[in-house]
Amino acid sequence: MTAYGTGTTASGEGTATASWEDERQTSTPSFKIVYSAEDVATEAARSTVVPEGVNYTSPYTAAERQRFIDRNIHGQLGYRIVKRAFDVVFSGAVITILAIPSAAVCIAIYVQSPGNPFYVDKRVGRFGKPLGVLKFRSMVTDAGNVEKYFTPEQLETWHRERKVDEDPRITAIGNFLRKTSLDELPQFLNVFAGQMSVIGPRPITEEELKNFGPDKDLYLSVLPGITGWWQVSARNNADFLSGERQRLELEYVTGRSFAKDVQVFLGTFGAMAKKTGK
Repeated sequence: MTAYGTGTTASGEGTATASWEDERQTSTPSFKIVYSAEDVATEAARSTVVPEGVNYTSPYTAAERQRFIDRNIHGQLGYRIVKRAFDVVFSGAVITILAIPSAAVCIAIYVQSPGNPFYVDKRVGRFGKPLGVLKFRSMVTDAGNVEKYFTPEQLETWHRERKVDEDPRITAIGNFLRKTSLDELPQFLNVFAGQMSVIGPRPITEEELKNFGPDKDLYLSVLPGITGWWQVSARNNADFLSGERQRLELEYVTGRSFAKDVQVFLGTFGAMAKKTGK
């Protein structure tokens, strides 16, 4: 007999005072008991189906998918070593050089909206491990109460994309930080700790992960990144509903290389200059 546990919690931006243990204690999981091999197979099949209305069909066969996963985990040794070395050196340099400017940003955030200037966003890391993504807080402190701020239409978009246009919870300084992607600077601490990479698919929530259907494990076979192919190719114009977001993210996962990483790295500065973030 196998027990499967699933649970959902409200997601939004607020203060970073709650720990992972606190979240486990306050959330209310539900459990489904599976008794037979047939039930297990049915449950596994359900987990590979994309949500209704999402226009995404995997372009990969099971064999192709597994080959890419094996390559990302066990292959490309030279690439993986150089990539990690770059992550450590570059993130260490950014953390050191931007320590004082980051302190100034923290003060500005606190002055405009009193509270913790940092925010820990609960995402899914490599191999499905829980990941606390660090960010400068760009919203009001009670942003987790999305029903308070969103219209029904915005709530529907939020639950699907985790982003909405004209988000009323974003503060003035938060809007600037988001447009320039500077709210993501604290993530270099995640990179230095080996939880993320400078370049990779963006970390997503458990709910968003469902949009990848049978390609979920493929998506999770690499470290998530601060910037990635989706951000420099289409930024926020590609969404999960159309399937374009999944296609772009997996295009990097299945074709990552030194050349593509350089392209993403240089393209990120253009995206920041254009202020295409949300």
